[in-house]
Amino acid sequence: MSSGLNKGSSRIEVQLRWDPSPLGAPDTDLDLVAATFPTGDRHGAPAYLVHFGSRSPDGTITLNRDSKTGKGLGADETMTLELDRLSDSYGRVVIGVAIQQGGGRQTFGEVVRPDIRLLEGYRTLLAYEFTDVAESTAATVAEFFRGDAGEWRFATDIRGYDADPAGFGRLMGGGAH
Repeated sequence: MSSGLNKGSSRIEVQLRWDPSPLGAPDTDLDLVAATFPTGDRHGAPAYLVHFGSRSPDGTITLNRDSKTGKGLGADETMTLELDRLSDSYGRVVIGVAIQQGGGRQTFGEVVRPDIRLLEGYRTLLAYEFTDVAESTAATVAEFFRGDAGEWRFATDIRGYDADPAGFGRLMGGGAH
């Protein structure tokens, strides 16, 4: 499903939540990942990734909060995308989540109550609980791409992967737009 964003607004907040692991189990660490692709090669290698406490070189995509356990109130990880400020040389941004595999292989089906939301102001663009990718260790959930008139468009893009966070960044470019 594809839709345009509100006119004059292209600030997106991504919120990722999960509950802490049960007592005695290794901590669960989910990570938000944004992959930015050049206009001329929207499905090749990303120009850059934003993850693990980093930000984009121009400051338009920022990981604001990075949890390693899922403990705390509200969203455990948040990311802000300022698409209206992103250079015209970039034509696509893909949002995904990867599970750190430090405590052994873990899938979304083993994470306690994972949930992601993408918001544009008060409007929810996506609310998802990873049910379709329960056997995966990483997943893309959405993409933003420039339309023919240069406006940013949104599409839900749920695809599961069996990849560690480093490998996942190289796989995120496939897709329909």
